[in-house]
Order: sequence, then structure tokens, then C-alpha cells
Amino acid sequence: MSARLSIGSWAYIFNQESPTNDFHVLLHKLHDLGYEGVELGAFGVHPTPVSHPTKASREKLRKEVADHGMGFSGIAVDLWSFKKPGPSILDENPVPYMSAFLGFAQFASDLGINIIRVDSVESPDFFSTEEGKKIGYEQGIDRIINVWDKCSKISADYGMKLTWEFEPGFLFNKPSEVLRIVEGVKAKGNPNFGVLYDTCHAHMVAAIGANQPGEKELLAGGAYEFLDKLKGKITHVHLIDSDGSLNEHNTSTHNPFGTGHLDFHKLIPALKDCGVDHNWWTIDLCFWPDAWNVTAQSKTFLDEYRAKYAS
Repeated sequence: MSARLSIGSWAYIFNQESPTNDFHVLLHKLHDLGYEGVELGAFGVHPTPVSHPTKASREKLRKEVADHGMGFSGIAVDLWSFKKPGPSILDENPVPYMSAFLGFAQFASDLGINIIRVDSVESPDFFSTEEGKKIGYEQGIDRIINVWDKCSKISADYGMKLTWEFEPGFLFNKPSEVLRIVEGVKAKGNPNFGVLYDTCHAHMVAAIGANQPGEKELLAGGAYEFLDKLKGKITHVHLIDSDGSLNEHNTSTHNPFGTGHLDFHKLIPALKDCGVDHNWWTIDLCFWPDAWNVTAQSKTFLDEYRAKYAS
């Protein structure tokens, strides 16, 4: 199955001197560069349930993407407001979070999207804060598993997979925690739940132990060993390089391909066998300044790999 290349739309609005706010312009430029897909960042200036509230408006957007010869590889939804001082994913009452998720699931389904992303959102040191101490680590783990159990079942109603993007800037950023949570959600009868394996986040979590509270938990084989441990538990993939650093937002630097430490000749063949049941390769240039300047290079880089490993 030949790989299809997509890129996250958020790359062109964050940390850009001239953000690309017009989604049609973004589609047109990606089409001209030969991309087959776009991953929708449904927040801010790009399409959301607020900007496209009706089925007619969503059908028009879906057609606009198709008319550019492209598809949606997935959706990242705006659930980041559900943290302190607002309602948290770790609150005892998950109704506000789930209600918002339900709206995004309907929106994504109307657009023909079948992968929806969630995040743990709270800071890595959450359980050392007063609020975190009140909840406690074990209860926090239980709450996030129970919320994502319900969200997984909502996703399944729409024929969608739910994917959690673990990263060093958010809570539960140790390999054992990632495994415990994904296995906990799946054990509740959710085969559609899994993790989003972002190559730079996997490196920072497994090889660097960035932002890990307490004692660092590292894997000798780094991102490659972590990929093996997550085999069969991955529902989506983001590709980008890593130089082992954190950016100004306290999460992984999304280095352009070839400027970091990752060996994609080792990663790509392993990713082909990790259990993902679709053929999207989504590039993530989040927070990289002047993202358009490296968008063409990103495709050229991966074209070599899909010709060798996924043509």
C-alpha cells in the first residue's frame, strides 16, 4: 500500500511571521507542492465546528479539499481549554470535556475524517501542584483512562479511531505511563484507541526523558525500542526529526528532516509493521519558524523513503 503524504495545518499559524489563516490558500499551496492530504488543526483560524456549524457548510469544506485532489488524514481538536483554571480532563465530572469531544467527533465525521486526536494537556509536574495533590497520581491515571474509554466509544459510534499524542510537554510522559494508559483504555473494550507515534516526541520521551518528573525513565533503544513496545497500540503516525531539544513552548523541537538525530531508514520500515491500518504519513512542523520554507523539502525527503519502503 503506497504511503500518502499529509501535513498538519497548524504548522502555518504557530510561530509564523506571516500566518496562513486562509485555509483555501493553504490547500492550494499544498496541492501545488504535491501533497495528498492535510491534517486539520480545528482551532483558531482554521475550520472548526463554530466556523462550519451546519452539514451544508461542512460538505462544502469537504468538497473543497477533494477538489484540490486531497483528503483529510486526521484532526487535532481544541480540547486544551479543559485544564486548570478551567475544567480539566482529570476532573471528577467529565461531562464538559465529553460534550465538547462529542461535538468535534460529529464535526470530524461530517468531514469524512476517521482519526481524532486527544492530549493529556496538564503540565508534567501537575501532581506536585496543590490541585494535583488533591487528586493524586493513581486517581489521575484512573480518571484519564475512564474519560478516554468514553471518548473511544463515542468515536466508535462514528466509525473513528481515537489517538493520544503523548509528548514531553504534557502529563504522563514516561514510556511506562504511556503503555499503562493505552493498555488501560483498550482493556475496556476499545480496539479503536491507541497512541499517535510522533517520531520526535518518541525520541524525547524514550531517549532523552525530557520534562519527566522525578527519576528519568529511559529506554536503551530510545524511540526505536519504544516503537517496538507500542506495536499494535498505534493508531496514527507523525513524522519529523529531533535534535534532542525542547522549544520555547517546553515541548519537542520539530526539526526539519535531516537536521536531527533520527534514523528514518530504521524508523520507516519499523513503522510499516507497527499495526497502523492506514497509509497516511503526516508531517508535523509545529512551531517551526517559516514552515513554508521547508514544506517542499519535507516532501522531497519522504518521497525517497516511500519509494524505497512504501511504494
